[in-house]
Amino acid sequence: MKFKALDITLIGMFVALMGIGANITTIAPFLTVGGVPITLQTFFAILAGLILGSRLGSIAMISYMLVGLIGVPVFSKFGAGPSTILSPTFGFIVSFIFLAFVSGKMVEKKKSMPAFITAALIGMTINYLFGTNWMYYAYKLWFTAPEGFTYEMAWLWMIPPLPKDIVLAVFAGIMAYRLEKTVLSKGQFKHLKRAS
Repeated sequence: MKFKALDITLIGMFVALMGIGANITTIAPFLTVGGVPITLQTFFAILAGLILGSRLGSIAMISYMLVGLIGVPVFSKFGAGPSTILSPTFGFIVSFIFLAFVSGKMVEKKKSMPAFITAALIGMTINYLFGTNWMYYAYKLWFTAPEGFTYEMAWLWMIPPLPKDIVLAVFAGIMAYRLEKTVLSKGQFKHLKRAS
């Protein structure tokens, strides 16, 4: 598997964006609505798939996960280290790999705006399905669950951030489509989707 200098640069850029997106409320505390922080991890993970394609997008997300696991504080609340694997929310980090791959794969052949928006929304859905189920089983199997914790409760916790994630997913689809029609279809960027 060969990587061009541009590939490595873009992968590194998305690793950095994921780290910023995980802790954006530390930089901009006003991005907390009703006690729910507006993180941008899912947004950037979707963009990675749509812009870089399935191969590079998923590699960028694997790189993000590994950077955090070796101790660089790029996870939410500046978390890092191997112990985060046991966190109930680690499933959301793993889901970024799959959502980037799937959303990227969906737009590699069909490049209309509806296709980009649909791919972004499906990517967001993968994030919710994988992450929430991981969280539920983590609390049931190896983490101390809150009193009266149920599968329904796990999904109720996901309702507050859902509207902003839908809006951000649609925005990611529109943004990636516009980039595809302008910057990404020209010059040295042309190889990205074909190489995926």
